[in-house]
Amino acid sequence: MLMGLSGIRRGDELVGAGSLASRQTVWILMGIPAMFITTLVSYRRYRDWSHLLFVVSILLLVVVYFMPSRNGAHRWIPFGLMDFQPSELAKISFIMALAHYLMHRRNYRTLSGLIVPFLITLVPVALILREPDLGTSLLFLPVLFAMLFAAGARPRHLAVISLLGTALLPVLWLGMSAEQRSRVVTLMVQKDTGPAPRGDGYHLHQSKQMLTLGKTWGSEVEGMTLDDPAAYHLPAGRTDFVFCLVGERWGAVGCLATLLIYLVLFARGLMIAAGTREPYGRLLAVGIVVLLGTQMLINTGMTVGLMPITGMTLPLMSYGGSSLLATCVALGLLINISMRPGYEVAHDPFVFSKAEV
Repeated sequence: MLMGLSGIRRGDELVGAGSLASRQTVWILMGIPAMFITTLVSYRRYRDWSHLLFVVSILLLVVVYFMPSRNGAHRWIPFGLMDFQPSELAKISFIMALAHYLMHRRNYRTLSGLIVPFLITLVPVALILREPDLGTSLLFLPVLFAMLFAAGARPRHLAVISLLGTALLPVLWLGMSAEQRSRVVTLMVQKDTGPAPRGDGYHLHQSKQMLTLGKTWGSEVEGMTLDDPAAYHLPAGRTDFVFCLVGERWGAVGCLATLLIYLVLFARGLMIAAGTREPYGRLLAVGIVVLLGTQMLINTGMTVGLMPITGMTLPLMSYGGSSLLATCVALGLLINISMRPGYEVAHDPFVFSKAEV
């Protein structure tokens, strides 16, 4: 777990890293036991509680609007010395509820049958967008499409919905805040040379500066100079832009090694899904893998200018207790499924006859 405060290095370790490390350690000591506790009871027992957990998470997403705002956003519910982010619970409960809905149904094989899954998705997406939290809201649609595809939804129906969604992008653009629109515009007019621009382009400019400093092997091996101290300032270096610190300290080799570790994790998750003959477990595993994979792609993509800058943490690496705890629970569910891949149905789930294809 790499934790930095701002990406400013002056020979010593990052300023304030000690207190941040102590706080993150508390979350680690909660997350690791939570991961193993999640494996103690069969995931099939959690299935019956899926819808209730989803309703609770929706209620918490409403409660968060009555909490004090931070930097103009309502995302956290304070609990003493720590804060809880309901959107992290919503991601897991959404996958569980959707898997429960799809496991024994066949109406999603029709175009009209996809309405309910999309309505289930729309509720948390709308609430999270109003926080506002564009990054987290972007995770739900890829998870929905992947789970529908894994459950056997017809590709042509998904393609039609994708085209309709593309046609509605102007409506989405009009519904976005001025800040969110400016981040998209910044992506189209990137500036890699000269002084750092003011406004939203500053984050992306500094992100690329940090990645460039690491070169091939990183400053830990090659060393670095302080000719331009401003180049070392990276806002949100401990959270959204932690991947840049990996690039600065361990270079391109470190970045590739990090991505390879993630790919191994996701490949293993897909193998668990493929080896599970119980429909709820298979859909749950697919949803978790796509959730974490999309989160990784968005986070790393925005640091190199391929995605708009959004509030998106890097799983298991970014500073943040709610994100770490939710990721540990998700991995615990994956382990749980791998431990119990038994049969609930007589044949492979989501296999249809030629007449149904």
